[in-house]
Amino acid sequence: MKILKFCRILSFLFILIFCSTSAIAQSSVSVTGSADFVSRYLWRGLLLNDAPNIQPSISLSYSDLSFGFWGSYSLAKINNSGNNFESNQELDTWLSYTLKLKSGINISALLTDYYFPQGGIKIGNFNNYDNPNGAGAHTFEMGLLLKGNVSFPLSISGYINIYNDSGNNSYFEIKYPLSISNYDMDIFIGAAGGSKENPYYYGTGKFNVINLGIALHREIKISNSFSIPIFVSYTLNPQAEISYLIFGLSI
Repeated sequence: MKILKFCRILSFLFILIFCSTSAIAQSSVSVTGSADFVSRYLWRGLLLNDAPNIQPSISLSYSDLSFGFWGSYSLAKINNSGNNFESNQELDTWLSYTLKLKSGINISALLTDYYFPQGGIKIGNFNNYDNPNGAGAHTFEMGLLLKGNVSFPLSISGYINIYNDSGNNSYFEIKYPLSISNYDMDIFIGAAGGSKENPYYYGTGKFNVINLGIALHREIKISNSFSIPIFVSYTLNPQAEISYLIFGLSI
């Protein structure tokens, strides 16, 4: 019953978005599409795919409400276990609302649906059909992000799994942007709340820092009207005692 109620709420939100956008002028709606190419797929200090990935996205925004899709697809097959070589896929759907304060501070609420097409579970399966207690194809996460103003642009965010995670794993991050020479730089630190019921999600059963590092961003000018953003990030996962250096570009 809980999942049925949750699905009804989620369906209502999606219907509300599309009804609202169809009732307003098209000029009031902004649509964007982009793609990132990354040398490895690293997420919150965790290596999810040890191969180059393409990560396309589509977003639709009206006023302070946004809805979109984000995916990640490996460009090479990797050895996940034994001699079984597979290419990993991920497709996420998200919905967000941003409250903009007069002080310049933004507060955003975010709902994300994580879905893995190659997980062996069909997209419409929320509880394995015949097993109400079984894991479904989707994991839902709620998040809250506070972004500071121009004078103090510190960002603080927190996320918690609300469906399909027995441990309700959580993650918290602090990020601060800087500009040095011709680069924009982000310094960040992230920690997992830990879960004894499901310690494998973030690799820890208790509170631990899992994502510590620095990211550099720069635009490479190709012509007067076209440039390519590139980024390089160094990430240390103190809990797992491993580090990564990642390169990426956007189009």
